[in-house]
Amino acid sequence: MAMPALPRPAGLKLGVMDGVMGLPMKPEAFAKAKELGFEGVQVTLGRARKGTALPLADRALQDAILDASSQSGIPIVSTYLDVLHDVCLGQSPEAAQRVLDGIRITKALQAPILMTVFFGKCELNTHGATEKVVEAFRYLTPAATDEGIVLGLESLLTAKQTLYVLEKVNSPALKVYYDVGNAANMIGTDPAAELQIFGGDQVCQLHFKDKSYLGTGKVDMPSVYQALDSISFEGYGVLETGSPSKNIDADLKRNLEYLAGL
Repeated sequence: MAMPALPRPAGLKLGVMDGVMGLPMKPEAFAKAKELGFEGVQVTLGRARKGTALPLADRALQDAILDASSQSGIPIVSTYLDVLHDVCLGQSPEAAQRVLDGIRITKALQAPILMTVFFGKCELNTHGATEKVVEAFRYLTPAATDEGIVLGLESLLTAKQTLYVLEKVNSPALKVYYDVGNAANMIGTDPAAELQIFGGDQVCQLHFKDKSYLGTGKVDMPSVYQALDSISFEGYGVLETGSPSKNIDADLKRNLEYLAGL
């Protein structure tokens, strides 16, 4: 028997990363997101060599992106500090400065959330590394609070390990940026169960992805929808999906239609 369709959780909206559309840091991302049927865009802040500014520090580019957002009616729902793949927060003073820069840029873009990442060489795979990140966030969260920005923590920590970081930092300016694909495929945990552990107040935003198309891999999206509804989540699920067919528009439409049809 086919599983009955589930309504989208009442507080959930669906967005997409500009880079997933092949348009990182491009004003054209907003018209494309609207064309495809998304409700928001996560904007990449870009990478930069040491001693140079992040690409989105450019005021003219900020204005062009803000204008494109306004013209399309598609909001900037968060930013993504991908330079943290190159310099590790908790290990490098440069990384802390990049976050401060990212906070200011996020504020200029009128976005509420700056996503910080901890993968690869920057993964939090020891207690010592985690404690250094706690210390870094204690330094950074007052600046985020002053600007009205929430720092989203995306990592390969389990829900309980992530809650440890949030509790030690003890600031409403730090929340979890939860990735259901990473949980199921890289950590080996159940996204729905972890969302129940966090509750609606601790999750600022989510990434929706799987190893292939949504609905064909390890992520049980119906159970994720049920969990989001049960914790009364209000915010965006942002697609960070790949393009197996190499037709980006078609693959994004397929994934969006899957989510809409749950």
